[in-house]
Amino acid sequence: MDIHSLYDLPPWEWPENAEAMIIGLLQDAQADAEERLLAADLAGDYTNMNDALADALLAVTGSADETADLRGAAVIALGGALEHAYTMGFEDEDDILLTESGFEQVLHTLYQLFLDHDAPDDVRRRVLEASVRAPQDWHDEAVRDALSGDGVWRLTAVFCMRFISGFDACILDALEDDNPRLHYHAVCAAGAWEIDAAWPHVFNLLTADDTEKELRLAAIDAVASIRPGEAGEILHKLTASDDDDIVDAAYEALAMAGIIAELEDEDDDW
Repeated sequence: MDIHSLYDLPPWEWPENAEAMIIGLLQDAQADAEERLLAADLAGDYTNMNDALADALLAVTGSADETADLRGAAVIALGGALEHAYTMGFEDEDDILLTESGFEQVLHTLYQLFLDHDAPDDVRRRVLEASVRAPQDWHDEAVRDALSGDGVWRLTAVFCMRFISGFDACILDALEDDNPRLHYHAVCAAGAWEIDAAWPHVFNLLTADDTEKELRLAAIDAVASIRPGEAGEILHKLTASDDDDIVDAAYEALAMAGIIAELEDEDDDW
């Protein structure tokens, strides 16, 4: 089995040598560039993360001899595991992916990489996007600096606002931005922080006929967080959509808002 075969399998069906295959490609500078990028992407399945795999990803991220694309992919692959460790902690052994020392090492290394202005901007942006999923004291200033930068840095800044508090006003401003990617991340951030002032904008995205599908999916999640009581009716209507993705997202949002049972009871009354 090669790396391309892994891509076609869910992680729980990967063979025992999958980790060794991924690490081997990450460490082999002479290997096929496309396969190394694929290995970095596959390593991003955080349910299979551990200290050894994190070390391999960090080595690629910090190497000036690697391409910016591969370095960026390697650091983004760490994001899910960082968020998991930050959220779950280290008390339950069954929930540990990175050890506490491994987690701290990753965060320290990424901070040092972010401070290295000789590193490509694309790498530093990806470092910020990955590390912010385990918020640290330095992130606030870094995100504010990114917000004052050019287009791609601003996009990174708004993405990061989903994970760190204190940016409600910036998120509301970003909701009016013409950049569709920035707008999308602003909707996600508004939902993450339950920003009530964003409700009219996000609600309109659900009811407008011309809302792009990806943005509509983000709005579905957001309304369930911002005003779960008021979101029930529109989300219930979306469960009758012809688009399976919309239907699934609506049901998930209803479950998150804790109002599925209430709506089912209302249907039974009829």
